[in-house]
Amino acid sequence: MKKRILSLALIAVVSLSMIGCGTDAKTDDASKEAVESVSEEVADIPEGSEDKVKTEDASQETYKVAYFPNTMNNTFQVCIDETLKNGCEKFGWEYTCYDSDYDLNTQLNQMADAVTVGYDAVIVIPVDSAGIRDGLQNFKDAGIKIVNIDTAVADEDMEFIDLFITTDCYKAGVLLGQQCVADYPDGAKIAILDTPWNESACDRVNGFMEGLGTDPKYEIVAQQDGESALDASMKCAEDIITANPDIDVFFCVNGPSGLGVSSAAAAAGYQNGDIAIYCVDASPDDKAAFLDGQLKCLAAQVPIQEAEKALELLPKLLNGESLDETEIYLDSHIVSKEEAEATVDSWQ
Repeated sequence: MKKRILSLALIAVVSLSMIGCGTDAKTDDASKEAVESVSEEVADIPEGSEDKVKTEDASQETYKVAYFPNTMNNTFQVCIDETLKNGCEKFGWEYTCYDSDYDLNTQLNQMADAVTVGYDAVIVIPVDSAGIRDGLQNFKDAGIKIVNIDTAVADEDMEFIDLFITTDCYKAGVLLGQQCVADYPDGAKIAILDTPWNESACDRVNGFMEGLGTDPKYEIVAQQDGESALDASMKCAEDIITANPDIDVFFCVNGPSGLGVSSAAAAAGYQNGDIAIYCVDASPDDKAAFLDGQLKCLAAQVPIQEAEKALELLPKLLNGESLDETEIYLDSHIVSKEEAEATVDSWQ
């Protein structure tokens, strides 16, 4: 496949014939408001990235880029989509987003179909980290550059990946574990809602356990699969709270899970703060709940920064240039009240 691009001085924004996935996102009213604010918050492509693209005369093709998120039912993936779309339009590249809606077979079928379209690069968030090897193999065989973003593919499949970009999920977990120890110096009864089939979620749990340390006064009374989803996490939390009415802390691998725990605690008659909920993400909804006292502590994911870094490096990757780094871990941090108030309508 020839990877060529129109002269940036002559191109116009290309109207996509493929069906985008942004309009299929099933968000609640608060999430819709957050999604609508994304395009206003998305930063420009890092200065100078356009100059890294080798241009030819106006008779040549533009690059074609596709984004394969695990779902679009979350403002995290939506803001990555908006950032990538805006960046590709600025470059003059064709861009398409495919929504698998957390269905592995759908994602695999989409990946198989995409091989025939002639994409030059794809950005992938796997539905199942260990389940998309065939799709990755097909992309690699077709000469398509593969950027794995946010959630890592399985270790044995990293051989297919040209560039991996994520927030440092392990560090996010460590920070929350350390904060939990600081908040509960005399010990605590803790429940963990994980997502064991997701590499990023596993990293967050492992980091939390490291931050918590080995002192037996921090007792893990339950660990269940909350599926990174509000409804599933709420059901898990209901059962855990019933079995452990004196529980102190929940650690949740993402915001929807944390909000599910908050709903379960409220339904069981607990007041905000009676059960401390620590979670990774810091979405607009999470920050609003944090300011309202529903969530105790947030460690930030940085999806806009992830997408911006992909846009910064894609020109080099498509031009066949070597990258200084092929695995990039962006920093996480504990979100302060001041930061939450200033950025409550946006991701970071």
